[in-house]
Amino acid sequence: MNREELPPTAPPEDMQPDHPRGLMARFRNYFLTGLVVAGPIAITFYLTWWFVNWVDNLVRPFVPTAYRPETYLPFGLPGSGLIVAVIALTLLGFLTANLIGRTLVDLGERLLGRIPAVRAIYRGLKQVFETLFSGSGSSFRRVGLVEFPSPGMWSIVLISQPPSVEIANKLPGNEEQVSVFLPCAPNPTTGFFFYVPRSKIIEVDMSAEDAATLIMSAGVVQPGSDSQKKVAALAGMANAARVANSGSLAPAKVE
Repeated sequence: MNREELPPTAPPEDMQPDHPRGLMARFRNYFLTGLVVAGPIAITFYLTWWFVNWVDNLVRPFVPTAYRPETYLPFGLPGSGLIVAVIALTLLGFLTANLIGRTLVDLGERLLGRIPAVRAIYRGLKQVFETLFSGSGSSFRRVGLVEFPSPGMWSIVLISQPPSVEIANKLPGNEEQVSVFLPCAPNPTTGFFFYVPRSKIIEVDMSAEDAATLIMSAGVVQPGSDSQKKVAALAGMANAARVANSGSLAPAKVE
């Protein structure tokens, strides 16, 4: 048998069997990739299901038994309470829009205004709801950067409204002040509220939702990043880890 009739020789790295350590590394990386894909979907469905059940449990006691779906069905109908709540709130808004409804609302507000403890809570909550759900409101729709907590360190803030005349007259300096809210990571519902000069704010072309995502992820998820690109990048990291593990397990060449 001459040299040409010999079978081809495979490279040494192709003849090496899979090592258990390399298999576990690939399993871990593939598992993390699947977790990145399925985790947000599962959490979204869970929160949606929790909200629907919460509204159902809140509205069900006010619905007569004869009008409940479970009275005629062998099982409960999720979302029935949410539908009733949406219809009731829409009907309430329709009734409030006419003269009789506005008169009743004004009468109720005057009654609540005479109760010292309830008056402050009601007025504060009403102003918050009117600001958040107003179509022309601009609170928390702009995002900016302020130098906080020390020079050279920048934090993301949600820009709100200018202070009232009483507060603006007490603030030092002649520059216009703006009220901002600085969310904390990973829970953006908590944070710091303070006034800062408008010249000290650097506005960023970013939505409030992207800013909340950036804060909750502690900078891992950057605005404008594509989910498919993130999954592809994670798969590339898994492949690189596999190559690195297989390279570290290869025997060293002896010269």
